[in-house]
Amino acid sequence: MENWLRTDETQQAVLALQMATEHLQRVMDNPHHWQWVIVGLHNALQGFMVLALRGTNSINVLTDECAREWMAAYERRDGNYPEPKLDSFLNLYKKIKSDRMKMYVHSRSFKPSGTQGRSIKKLNSLRNEFIHFVPKGWSLEISGLPHIVGDCLNVISFLAFDCGNVVWHEQTLETQARILIEKAKNDASLITRDYAS
Repeated sequence: MENWLRTDETQQAVLALQMATEHLQRVMDNPHHWQWVIVGLHNALQGFMVLALRGTNSINVLTDECAREWMAAYERRDGNYPEPKLDSFLNLYKKIKSDRMKMYVHSRSFKPSGTQGRSIKKLNSLRNEFIHFVPKGWSLEISGLPHIVGDCLNVISFLAFDCGNVVWHEQTLETQARILIEKAKNDASLITRDYAS
């Protein structure tokens, strides 16, 4: 008997959001859970950027070089397509702010406001520190992390529900995403108040 784990890009984005939300609920008991909030939130935001940019052929989510090679293979009609290579997190972020998002009549690009751009860059930097952790002692100021979480959740919410590019084929995943975003926003607000007291 064979066992399989089946998933896709939508499920991956929602599962990452779920992981971040679950660990956010634990940070007051153990601040080390911030690592997994950061890793999960980064993965979720990347996943929702991919969902918003993928269109019908996923060219927008590839590195520019890979996209050019893929288009050349398509035009040659030889079936010799390159191995897909997902673009970097920060390049995907640039793309969601560009006209690449305008795929349909009702599509909208992301326009950052307030501290959102800085929060996304900080999330990426922190995630890289944790994922590529080199031997060192590190003290991380955590009082600003709930604000970063809130900013990134607002970007995810825009991508998931307001940009006009994400088609939810499974109602349960859409509902789950909405619930998780609201839960995480509320938790981040509570944590901010606790840190301030």
